[in-house]
Amino acid sequence: MRLGRKNQVTCFFFTRLSLSLDKILTLGNKNKQVCFVLLSLNRIFATQNKNKKMKIFDLPKKYKPLLDLKQTELAIKQIKETFQNNLSSTLSLRRVTAPLFVLRGTGLNDDLNGVETAVNFPIKDMNGAVAEVVHSLAKWKRVTLADYNIKHGHGIYTDMNAIRADEELDNLHSLYVDQWDWERVVSAEERNVTFLRKIVEDIYSAIVRTEYTLCEYYPKLKPMLPQKIHFIHSEELRRLYPEMTPKERENAITKRYKAVFIIGIGGELGDGTKHDNRAPDYDDYSTPNEDGFNGLNGDMFIWSSVLGCAIELSSMGIRVDKKALLHQLAISGKEERKELYFHRRLLDDTLPLSIGGGLGQSRLCMLLLQKAHIGEIQASIWPQEMRDECKKLSIHLI
Repeated sequence: MRLGRKNQVTCFFFTRLSLSLDKILTLGNKNKQVCFVLLSLNRIFATQNKNKKMKIFDLPKKYKPLLDLKQTELAIKQIKETFQNNLSSTLSLRRVTAPLFVLRGTGLNDDLNGVETAVNFPIKDMNGAVAEVVHSLAKWKRVTLADYNIKHGHGIYTDMNAIRADEELDNLHSLYVDQWDWERVVSAEERNVTFLRKIVEDIYSAIVRTEYTLCEYYPKLKPMLPQKIHFIHSEELRRLYPEMTPKERENAITKRYKAVFIIGIGGELGDGTKHDNRAPDYDDYSTPNEDGFNGLNGDMFIWSSVLGCAIELSSMGIRVDKKALLHQLAISGKEERKELYFHRRLLDDTLPLSIGGGLGQSRLCMLLLQKAHIGEIQASIWPQEMRDECKKLSIHLI
């Protein structure tokens, strides 16, 4: 931090470029012209950002929130309390306290699609060991199942709060992520797509019950969710809409059925592409299932009539066993992860088989309250251009 104290401008521009502290110190000590370089780079990035059009979904011209600000805050509280009670009772989950950050190098943090960079900082009182703000808690939860000695058929849930600095900000994506993360112990016999569907249906029924309770309290809100959720594998979806991109397929199938669960996210499809990426060490996306496809995981989508698009509400799945972990690490070129703490425990058979996922809290509130922007639900940082545009459309960003 000596560099920051001597030159606050330099420290600011390093932050803007998202360089880690060790790089800051190295450059500051070795290159006295570091400020000049950073200023030049900053001008380049500033020009790029200025020319980049803000990504924002098409919004209704006469959008008007159904609830005012005070009602919205009360409704958010009601949704969160009601849903987590429904979820925990339906899946037999107990609440636990979760970390905001974990140590780098343990393998406990999740790299989601495999490319995101975690926000990190050194810990002064631990000889500079680096902590990372969590992306999600998929692997941490599985370790916690073992440490708490949770029995088969039971599990845990928690409030997960994260910072995802690589997000492209729009109606649905924020720097701040809040979700219910849950994990439940399963048996080897339950590692199949039939059991996956049952758990998805249980979670979806908890959402429908939450919507019903909410609409009873706020008559302006009308139920919009179908009673059942539709299932389709990502390969079936590709064959159904072969000329579309994965995002276009998600919108097309969700517009048709209103609530959809797409199975098999992360594995290679028939044309050699992937519907979406997944890190290789939590969801099992490669094991053949009884439907004749690969994968025991998936994503849940709900249709937003306000935005006219599908909203991904949850990512979840049966987690890798030893065989699937080794296979997915090999095909993704990540075999060095076998030496990390989490992976060693899984390979040493000290972690239970499990199923788990995360469900977006702000996104669920946004859907049920029929809002046009996630910033109407949560407090975050938004570009001024986006705030100005939202203000014109009667969208109040917190």
